[in-house]
Amino acid sequence: MAKFYFVRLLGMSEKKPKAPKPVTARTEDQPNAAWFKPVMFGFMILGLVWIITYYVTSAQYPLGAGTPINLENWNILIGFGIAMVGFMMSTRWK
Repeated sequence: MAKFYFVRLLGMSEKKPKAPKPVTARTEDQPNAAWFKPVMFGFMILGLVWIITYYVTSAQYPLGAGTPINLENWNILIGFGIAMVGFMMSTRWK
């Protein structure tokens, strides 16, 4: 009984059970944001355009002999890398 008076005098109360948290859908089950699909396809198309531009211009552009920065055949790797970002994003598309 002394504990009850001590608790009341100090204004403390005994711990109340917490309300259960509402059940929400996991982030894995939620659909993608509206920007996801255009960005994904944009990366794929940009990579393709990069590679096509490199071949059509006979290695002059996008970063070839006709520019201050000459990456030579690394342009192919850059184009595939950009496209691969889009393909990796497609694995997360819902």
